[in-house]
Amino acid sequence: MIPGGAWLTADPAGFDGLARHLAESGVMAITVTVRAAEDGAVYPAPVEDVLCAVAFGAAKAEAQGSDPGPVAVLGHSSGAHLAALAVLAFDDFVPPCDVPVAAPDGLVGLAGSYDISLIPEVAEPFFGGSPEADPETWRAGNPLLQAGRRPEIPVFLAHGDQDDLVPMAFTTEFGDALRQHGHPTTVSIVTGADHLEIFGAEVSGDLIVDWVLDLAS
Repeated sequence: MIPGGAWLTADPAGFDGLARHLAESGVMAITVTVRAAEDGAVYPAPVEDVLCAVAFGAAKAEAQGSDPGPVAVLGHSSGAHLAALAVLAFDDFVPPCDVPVAAPDGLVGLAGSYDISLIPEVAEPFFGGSPEADPETWRAGNPLLQAGRRPEIPVFLAHGDQDDLVPMAFTTEFGDALRQHGHPTTVSIVTGADHLEIFGAEVSGDLIVDWVLDLAS
């Protein structure tokens, strides 16, 4: 579970309620702290942290005698952007993890900031420079442009219709691109939810549980 924070911070504390709901519903949930701009980290380091967290989570489950089953990466806002890159563009990264890295099996994005070309002034801390200075890196770090990769991977996207921070079009357009490239994609627009409420257990918890359990069936 990858928190948002506009690529400046990445505090997973807000995920506590959702993580507990997932765990109580039979889904192993691991909240993650990744390096962000306030730590001096720029692309690809935060995505590498996501992939190391996935590897750690799978290894921890196995160490506890559990079959980790399919592993989905869930992210909110800028964390959904990181999650999308980790899942779709997995082959682009060689993270220095302490345990073997495995490709994630699914993606859950909540109010994600996917097309970073639309918000260059906000996303610039993630890249450490402007799109004009390094257009190739900005293309590589744009999940919308990676939608054709790993088309077998299922995706669940949710967005609140009262979100006044990240426009709903980020999710609907990303969902359309994923479908066009063959990804099994579910998009849920949640009536009345804003940018923070979308990751509330009472708002999206059951939707996520149902999707993940279906992924594992």
